[in-house]
Amino acid sequence: QVQLVESGGGLVQAGDSLRLSCAASGRTFSTYSMGWFRQAPGKDREFVATISRINGATYYLDSVKGRFTIFRDNARNTVFLQMNSLKSEDTAVYYCAASSVVWGVRIIDYESWGQGTQVTVSS
Repeated sequence: QVQLVESGGGLVQAGDSLRLSCAASGRTFSTYSMGWFRQAPGKDREFVATISRINGATYYLDSVKGRFTIFRDNARNTVFLQMNSLKSEDTAVYYCAASSVVWGVRIIDYESWGQGTQVTVSS
């Protein structure tokens, strides 16, 4: 499994931007599809975005399309989540995840997880 460490969270105002980073250990980062999930207080963890290990294809939660962008830098073993036009409903702990097998949107599709980074958007 790969070890993942997220960073970049913080407290921002509605309309602001943040860029989350997820650094992966090991030399096989390019063989993993990567995903971002989030969990708001009192709610289940939900899928946010994913990027394929094969062709870099991306897929997003409908409510973040056009505002969030997932991208990766395989040379730096890092995946990013650029979040623009943030809303109060984006407030959550954001988790990075890695999958060596499938490119999916389900929690069970991913075998490695980071510890999470808090994003708080004030309205």
